[in-house]
Amino acid sequence: MATRRIPPIQCLLTFEAVARLRSASRAAEELCVTVSAVSHRLRQLETHLGVRLFSRGDFTLTHEGETYLQHVDTALAALQQMPGERAAVGPRRLRVAVTPSFCRQFLMPKLELFRRSYPDIELTLHVSIPLRDVTAEAADLEIRYGLGGYTDVEHRLILRDVVTPACSPAFLDEFGPFDGFEHEAECARVRLIRSPLEPWGNWYAHCGLALTEPLNGAQFNDLGLAYDAAASGFGVVLVRHKLGAAWFDSGRLLNLSERPMRSPFGHYICWAPGTLERWECAAFVDWLQGVLP
Repeated sequence: MATRRIPPIQCLLTFEAVARLRSASRAAEELCVTVSAVSHRLRQLETHLGVRLFSRGDFTLTHEGETYLQHVDTALAALQQMPGERAAVGPRRLRVAVTPSFCRQFLMPKLELFRRSYPDIELTLHVSIPLRDVTAEAADLEIRYGLGGYTDVEHRLILRDVVTPACSPAFLDEFGPFDGFEHEAECARVRLIRSPLEPWGNWYAHCGLALTEPLNGAQFNDLGLAYDAAASGFGVVLVRHKLGAAWFDSGRLLNLSERPMRSPFGHYICWAPGTLERWECAAFVDWLQGVLP
């Protein structure tokens, strides 16, 4: 029977600590060793395995590192069990609060990729309300839509977008042609679809128009619903190019301006201090940034 080549336990403990804490110094403090010892153990483990476990100096895991960490977590959890005690190894549960349109357009189409990359993470999605930063239930991570600068959480910008007016082909045939919505008369005569998530006042300022936010017209508090209304011929709406790509690509909406405006609003992923010490939380943040356009 061939001898099993099992890595030294101190190397496995060090690897797990660095992957979880994303810091060699913090791992060294937790393990009561020097930073040099941490680096040596990581090199020893990578040499033993013949693969790279971290891709960058910020301790982002490689694909091989992510896969191996799952094995290490399972093995260490099993070793913590007392003889005769039933092992309590199970999936890592991760709760993410996300705004509806972002979830439909960016998360749902990619969930299979996440499942394949992290089969041991049990993902639960909760609804959050854009601009109000309110979630239906407590969550480990939260995707907010707003101006940023949050003081109650740590956060990272994950998606910026540009905006232009758009309408359906039928609406354009009936009420067009339009001239980019850069003139007061044109903006005043056309039915506008409103949303506090993308105010017309920002577009007016972008075009140098002396107009205030319209007070009349249909209003939606979900951008996807606003885009659907415009696609149904309800009026002209401000559309974020990345978020509204499906509407543009299918021809349901037509871009009406060659002067896109950079929206002041963005999507941010937020967390309470210390949350990213959990490897499943850090893994989701890195994965999400990698799949966004």
